Amino acid sequence: MEYTYLGRSGLQVSKLCLGTMNFGVGTEEKEAFRIMDAALDAGINYFDTANNYGWGENAGLTEKIIGKWFRQGGNRREKVVLATKMHEKMFDPNYGPNDEPGLSAYKIRRHLEDSLRRLQTDHVEIYMMHHIDRHTSWEEIWPAFENANYQGKIDYVGSSNFPGWALAEAQAHAKSRNFLGIIMEQHKYNLNCRLPELEVLPAAKRYGVGVVPWSPLDGGLLGGNALNPAKNSRSSDNKERAEQQRHQLEQFSDLCKEIGEREDTVALAWLLANPAVVAPIIGVRTAEQLEKSLRAVEVKLNDEILDRLDNIFPGPGGQTPEAYAW
Repeated sequence: MEYTYLGRSGLQVSKLCLGTMNFGVGTEEKEAFRIMDAALDAGINYFDTANNYGWGENAGLTEKIIGKWFRQGGNRREKVVLATKMHEKMFDPNYGPNDEPGLSAYKIRRHLEDSLRRLQTDHVEIYMMHHIDRHTSWEEIWPAFENANYQGKIDYVGSSNFPGWALAEAQAHAKSRNFLGIIMEQHKYNLNCRLPELEVLPAAKRYGVGVVPWSPLDGGLLGGNALNPAKNSRSSDNKERAEQQRHQLEQFSDLCKEIGEREDTVALAWLLANPAVVAPIIGVRTAEQLEKSLRAVEVKLNDEILDRLDNIFPGPGGQTPEAYAW
């Protein structure tokens, strides 16, 4: 496994991030334990979760599974750089109207306490904002995170689904308070979704924010089985989209066969070739899927292959304003 710094922080993380969104939903607890143990054995130290994973009335289930895994000991907790998120609704009657999505100081404090209890730990390395909140000001948000940092409950702050302007605004306010601010942005980014190249990636680079792509295989569309999915597989959900992009996906598959690599491996390696990217999130459902994902760190795509991938999956034309103006 290779490691890199997370944004402008001094924190080092593996170049693959283990996503846990399936734990308790598509992956049973026993298999989730196998996956997390296999991840550590492979050198993956960066785990990502969120307080609402488990979904709906089961929100929080994924964090509970991770907490039970930590309780097994073996220095599991000490080996993991753990990130969790808040913003979304938790369906907890104790919150009342304050359970609506947002980033209020009230919600940051209460949801962090609840996450720590479910995770059976006294701190998380990275506490993330799952989405922007257009109502709550940074004058309210940053003191809440600063207080959690001062108390030792969080080490760093991260964001997810933030546009470029929100990263700039957040960092300006953090700087005025002599606070480190956001060190990483988790964003949807893959060969088939390159809009972040317009604003988000340039903003992240400018402000020292590491980019952690979610959905690196575009929900399985880039996984290699989209055109011939197994019955009831995740790829079967993409049948209509796959047909619309059949020509692109066939070209992609042919290129992967030419260089002797799996489609999912190439899609992940393409992300890792971008210096703005820290670690794609691999949301595996089995330990075997995790094993196959490890190859991506070893594959180095040359300029010719990167150019051919650009031709198959054209980006937006670069960053703004050059992408659409002189």
